[in-house]
Amino acid sequence: MTDLRTILLHVDSSRRAVERVRVARQIAESFDAQVTAMPCAVSAILRFPSALETGSAAAVDVLAEIDRECHDKAYAAYVEGHAGSVRMHWEESPETRGDDPFAFTQRALYADLLIVGQRDENDPAADVLPTSFLPSLLVTCGRPALVVPYIGAPAGIGRSVLIAWKETREAARAVSAALPWLRRAKRVDAVCHGPDAAGALRRLDHFLQAHGVRPTLHTGGPIDSGDVGGQMLSTAADFESDLLVMGCYGHSRAREWVLGGATRTILQSMTLPVLMSH
Repeated sequence: MTDLRTILLHVDSSRRAVERVRVARQIAESFDAQVTAMPCAVSAILRFPSALETGSAAAVDVLAEIDRECHDKAYAAYVEGHAGSVRMHWEESPETRGDDPFAFTQRALYADLLIVGQRDENDPAADVLPTSFLPSLLVTCGRPALVVPYIGAPAGIGRSVLIAWKETREAARAVSAALPWLRRAKRVDAVCHGPDAAGALRRLDHFLQAHGVRPTLHTGGPIDSGDVGGQMLSTAADFESDLLVMGCYGHSRAREWVLGGATRTILQSMTLPVLMSH
């Protein structure tokens, strides 16, 4: 990605939604971009289907009220976080009011970057979206996503960037998406593990230097295949990185997207924003 112009922001009723809106606003101001904020949640009817078994009209009204409250909390988070910025825009589908993962995924096709939040299982609003939402979104729309951790994000994301490099399509797409940050970063580190790590890093260095980026290269030693994600986070902490760039890995199984071990670990335990692409 040579330019970052259009951002699609996921807004919901979670506790950290305001923080996500602020991050989107800061990125838009930094890169002269426009942000479309769109609410997204699974309908209460689908989350609580047993409530309909009574056939009560009151039950239907209660479910509708749950959806309204969820939507209103998302909009309130948007209003609080966007601080009147002319770069921020609220959008809903007229048919679904936007509160629909499928509508959000379709809309994502027309964005340079998605900004979404890490799932917080301790947040009462965690169940407004299925656990598969983020991986399914990345796979279906093919757009890069900046995942903001629920512990918060530093101001000015991208001053120190860590690239978790691997010679794969997913990692290459993530690096291309990160170019707007990489060109501005004060420090860029690239780490690669494996038998040809040094050669892979040299080839990455040649690509990045053609884009005006001069990374510091690090050839990693042997790594426990079961703890790749943990090692990435440890390395990011060692380098004091404020942005991790990596591919999103996984495979399809019985109509369900199953994340790779490293990707799953990062999404569960992330301590810094992560820019990822499938």
